[in-house]
Amino acid sequence: MSRDRSLDIAVTGIAARFPGAPDLAEWWDAVLAGQVLTRRYERAELIDAGVDPRLVADPDHVPVHGHLADADRFENALFRVSPREAEMMDPQHRLMLETAWAALEDAGCAPRSAGLPTTAVFATASSSGYLRSMVASGRLDPLTLEDALHGTEPDFMASLISYKLGLTGPAIAVQTACSSSLVAVHLAVQALLSGDCDQALVVGAGIAHPQHGHLHVAGGIHSATGDCRPFDADADGVVSGSGVAAVVLRRLTDTEEEPGPDPYGVLLGTAVNNDGSGKAGYYAPSVDGQESVIRAAVTAADVPADSIGYLEAHATGTRVGDPIEWAAASAAYAGLGAPAGSIAVGALKANTGHLDNAAGVAALIKTLLVVKEGVVPPVAGFRRLNPLLETEGSPLYVPDAPVEWTASEPRRAGVSSFGVGGTNAHVVVEQPPVRPPRAARQPRETGELLLLSAQDDAALDRAATRLAAHLGQRPPAPALDDVASTLVRRAALPARLAVTARDTAEAVERLRAGRHGTVRGTAAGAPAPVVLLFPGQGAQRPGMALPLRAALPGFGAALEECLAAFPQDVADEVRAALLDTGFPAERLAVTSLAQPALFAVEYAAARALRALGIGPVALAGHSLGEITAIAVAGGLELAEAARLVVARGRAMADCPTGAMAALECDPATALALAEELGCALELAAHNAPESCVLAGAHGEVERFLARIGDRVHARPLRTSHAFHSALIEPALPAVAAAAEGLAPRRTTLPVALNRTGGILPTGSTPTARDYVDQARGTVRFADALAALARRHPGAVAVEVGPGRALSAMAAAAGLTAVPLSPDRTERPAEEVLAALGTLWTLGQPLSTGALCAHGEPVHLPGYPFAGPRWIAPEAAARPAAPRPEEAAVPAGTVAGEADGREGAPADPAQVLAALWADLLGHTELTDGSDFFALGGDSLLTTHLARRIKLELGVKVPIREMFLARTLGSQREIVRGLLAERDTAPVG
Repeated sequence: MSRDRSLDIAVTGIAARFPGAPDLAEWWDAVLAGQVLTRRYERAELIDAGVDPRLVADPDHVPVHGHLADADRFENALFRVSPREAEMMDPQHRLMLETAWAALEDAGCAPRSAGLPTTAVFATASSSGYLRSMVASGRLDPLTLEDALHGTEPDFMASLISYKLGLTGPAIAVQTACSSSLVAVHLAVQALLSGDCDQALVVGAGIAHPQHGHLHVAGGIHSATGDCRPFDADADGVVSGSGVAAVVLRRLTDTEEEPGPDPYGVLLGTAVNNDGSGKAGYYAPSVDGQESVIRAAVTAADVPADSIGYLEAHATGTRVGDPIEWAAASAAYAGLGAPAGSIAVGALKANTGHLDNAAGVAALIKTLLVVKEGVVPPVAGFRRLNPLLETEGSPLYVPDAPVEWTASEPRRAGVSSFGVGGTNAHVVVEQPPVRPPRAARQPRETGELLLLSAQDDAALDRAATRLAAHLGQRPPAPALDDVASTLVRRAALPARLAVTARDTAEAVERLRAGRHGTVRGTAAGAPAPVVLLFPGQGAQRPGMALPLRAALPGFGAALEECLAAFPQDVADEVRAALLDTGFPAERLAVTSLAQPALFAVEYAAARALRALGIGPVALAGHSLGEITAIAVAGGLELAEAARLVVARGRAMADCPTGAMAALECDPATALALAEELGCALELAAHNAPESCVLAGAHGEVERFLARIGDRVHARPLRTSHAFHSALIEPALPAVAAAAEGLAPRRTTLPVALNRTGGILPTGSTPTARDYVDQARGTVRFADALAALARRHPGAVAVEVGPGRALSAMAAAAGLTAVPLSPDRTERPAEEVLAALGTLWTLGQPLSTGALCAHGEPVHLPGYPFAGPRWIAPEAAARPAAPRPEEAAVPAGTVAGEADGREGAPADPAQVLAALWADLLGHTELTDGSDFFALGGDSLLTTHLARRIKLELGVKVPIREMFLARTLGSQREIVRGLLAERDTAPVG
């Protein structure tokens, strides 16, 4: 009879920082090899770390510890924590934030994203040596102490994680000493089963400050030798270690219904109890309590005990604790039916030392890897069994070498964690469910788009390097579409990298050579404004819709809608020209076909871009492209625009043929040269400050090019007509007739006009005359671009159509140009995907899921944390220097006046900047600096108000300071209050 799986809980994400290894993969290799990862310190490094020299010199001091490297580093900017707040925050709280972030990433969830499931946080940390060190320094004033408590006390850690990561489920601190984090797992499971949340994050930390070792006391629990040997005959006690670990939990049924990375394993049953008073003393363990909790967990799991092949023991290596735990576990599992010698025992503390409040989750992570990989690690340093352990009939045995799993499958294991005071926890774990293999998939024509981001460029470089190493060294590498799908589930941060690749080798190469951009936008973080540019005739090429159809989501459907607006014969020929690279180029160059073909591609691409998240602030089109711009702006309904374009193209095709020449000079110079050389030419277009086009009869253009020599660089354009010249005037009556029948419509976006170079404002209604004038008049595109650049400085100009001619013009106007389909390589569809990636790197809010989520999420390296090092708490506790005026100056007295000193009152701008620098730790401040963006909060605002009163003698309204936010705005508030006080009537 199959068991009910509705109560099973999947572990979907893990993250940890453990002693002796830079990451989980190397840590697992070390555990499998039975390596001892604790470290024996030298005297000098302990003193340098701030350990009391008297303790270091004590003969009973054992300088061995599971040392956690870089425990003083913290990516404060990622979490919007000010430098001052980071200094005051316990390293445990800092690394819990980072590890929680990494675990959520590993589970396929982006911290701070709107789409997160309701996520609970259960957090625990050891007592704060950091706080004790600050208090002992004697340098904390009452307000600074309050800040220090918020950054170090356990009451605040769970809610801080929820706040910084945007998690909305219950946030609960759990404190049961050594068993805290496994108790937190039990509580998280209960929260999931009761419906309090849909996802639970459990994070535990145990980080000593400073990391140094322990003082051995005869009869105590700490090892005299510095070796932790659980269940060994030479066991003499425990060794401490520092670490932080986190797991993400979800109901197993939910993971089967929704895509996500493969679970690491499944929690089948959990239990928690307390020894009560039935033991030798408060600190003593209890056989009955431990046996009872194991029985309860196995019963809750509803699996036979003989199906469990591994037990990760609490295993402190103490003379009293080990025999009691062995007896309790043997009695529990034997009593439930486990045969003798069937359960291998593990003891992580032998590798890393005792990680205190993080020990339970650390043991769980190790056990998850055991059942997932099917390999049982040895107990590090184990030589011979403690003779005090009862082995007769016991299901337990201690492996002294790594062994392949030989117990029954599915692989199941138990995890024990026991806290001082008697709170016991046990969890039963099963290997992850076997998922059916995915069907083979053909690589996409475009390749895949890999999007990485980080808080700064250095972190982005580390992320790219780590991902490249992971893809290049891990056999077999995950499918590239799975990698792309995973990366878009992560937070989109300021420094960004977009890489296209068709296979893993190419991805590795490009990640290693990646160039990246940062988000552009206003001080408030908004993306840069976008202007869409639509090219005119001459940009067309056979098959030009194929790359867009392959790479731009929504383009194909929008194109079919455009084609349906044309007469059937036109639609058929346009479709053939757009979707067949072998279509005759000379036929597509005919005006009657080129214009509707370009319109269809541009209009469909614009529709698709807007659906993807690109919201333009203005539009501009070159010649024919202006009609596309007006249609996209709502000034023309699609069917009417299609009729106008067809009529315009046919009428122009019937005009006398002509020629055009492009010159690298300004229009005045070009016209003067034409007049000097005796050539009857007109100015057809002014494209950039030093770029224009002349047009006229074939003979006039040929004579001009023959006579100009090297005075100005000039070249003929491939065109059949002299557009925007007198030779096009025969087409104007037909254009006018087609335009007369258009229904008047108001535009919903500004459009830069060719004829004037100005901007047609939103809400305007183009007239029939406008379409005639734009067909005949000079294209003043340089002026139009300049007008857009003035109105939208820093804008991104996207060339929506084939080619990149307009992008060069936009760049000359000072805009950031991105050609959507530049046609530079033999992989044009990949170019389109790369252009979309470029827009994302520039901060544009693209729907990345539509671009990249074609695969399934997998586990990939997470954020490459390597933040700044933060100073010792003695230096961090920096109260302001004693101010006699705090006690002596009456309220309302300006600094410098109370004791009769002469001189001008303090400058409020300087005072306020100094207070910001002191409270936040930032010194590079401008009027636009945002108090809250720099890590300030409502509590610091109250501190700021108090300090302003002390320094300047005015009481500032907290709410006004809260709303003002910027340094400049707050300065004006203070100046206004000072002015009111100084002009108030006296008496």
